Amino acid sequence: MSEEGKVKEFQGEAAPAQEPAKEQQHPAKDIDFLLDIPLEVSAELGNTRMLIRDLLQLGQGSVIELEKLAGEPLEVLVNGKLVARGEVVVINEKFGVRLTDIISPVERIRNLR
Repeated sequence: MSEEGKVKEFQGEAAPAQEPAKEQQHPAKDIDFLLDIPLEVSAELGNTRMLIRDLLQLGQGSVIELEKLAGEPLEVLVNGKLVARGEVVVINEKFGVRLTDIISPVERIRNLR
């Protein structure tokens, strides 16, 4: 058979019967290793810029004004990339974040740039 005929046969709908590939048998097991990769998750309430002079003058009871308004959702970042927005909650005297908006996969990919 000519090379061209082999290429057409390979690209055709009917492929020769072969043993199923391992990833077709257990697709979940092929990516299980990803489940154990640690990621840094942070919740950003707001941010600001300060002069070193002002930073050194901070003491107990000082107030740092943030760029966000009260009541605005905080941002949940994974490895520094925005993945969700939420609100602060207190449970058993510990702070937490209730997610109110998950960033769509398309928007997350756009934010990778």
